[in-house]
Amino acid sequence: MKSPSRVLSGMRPTGALHLGHYHGALKNWVRLQDSHDCFFFVADWHALTTAREHREGLEQNVYDMVVDWLAAGVDPEKATLFIQSRMPEHAELFTLLAMSTPTAWLERIPSYKAHLEEDREPPNFGFLGYPLLQAADILIYKAGLVPVGEDQAAHVEFTREVARRFNRLHSPDAPILPEPQELLTETARLPGLDGRKMSKSYGNAIAMRDAPAVVEDKIRTMPTDPQRVRRSDAGEPARCPVWPLHELYTDEVTRHSLAQGCRSAGIGCLDCKQPLIDAVLKEQQPWRERADQYLANPKQVHWIVEVGTERARGIARKTLREVRHAIGLDY
Repeated sequence: MKSPSRVLSGMRPTGALHLGHYHGALKNWVRLQDSHDCFFFVADWHALTTAREHREGLEQNVYDMVVDWLAAGVDPEKATLFIQSRMPEHAELFTLLAMSTPTAWLERIPSYKAHLEEDREPPNFGFLGYPLLQAADILIYKAGLVPVGEDQAAHVEFTREVARRFNRLHSPDAPILPEPQELLTETARLPGLDGRKMSKSYGNAIAMRDAPAVVEDKIRTMPTDPQRVRRSDAGEPARCPVWPLHELYTDEVTRHSLAQGCRSAGIGCLDCKQPLIDAVLKEQQPWRERADQYLANPKQVHWIVEVGTERARGIARKTLREVRHAIGLDY
């Protein structure tokens, strides 16, 4: 019924991506495309449920993000890339699933409950229904695996519940919709320049395509161990916001040497940051080179998305035919 090797994942279009996006998702996508049938989509409908102030630049954000996918190494010859809003099939399946999904299931979603408690502005219906649209995004391709962070695992469980109920009501003898499994990402949280989770909204991010001088300046001005006031003061890496980035970017031998130098005040904070700067710049270099090729030819990016959208449409339409038949709408 489902393809155990098919992977489905999407991102809201927030524009150019940062290192947190790469290590939290894109690095995993690049790895999966060599062993699985991957579908990666721009979740622009989902973007409309919140962040209303960012809608004016939505188109630019979409293609900036796709360029970063390609720069990171996502290969359109191996993976299918498409835009959600170009696929009305998703909206139709969402509508049909809504006829068998209890409202209470949506109201108990943690993000919806948190919104009611924290946000003064009443949520729109799209925000209430986005987990069901997310389920439709997954189920229409009968994906077996959905790469997510731990905070999104509940949405995959919700998708399984939706599929289970639909099958029981409409096709109990021959289930149509699969029950996908979550594929937890290895790096769920990358620290930003201030020690908090890396995020554009916090202003603490290093963009994937930041210029070398910008990267160097951002890392050099990062706060360090607050108890190391002077160069002669001994420090402790565990207290330093820079250290979690070292744990990701620098090798064990280098980290051991830096830790010794910090604790003995044998090196200064700028000395400690330089290997990190070098490692980040080395990682970014091929991204910039690939991105430059696509930025010089934007029509190529549009064509990649167009071809991927048509690939996805063929599979989505097949699933919809089966769903319509099960419901009795194939007249």
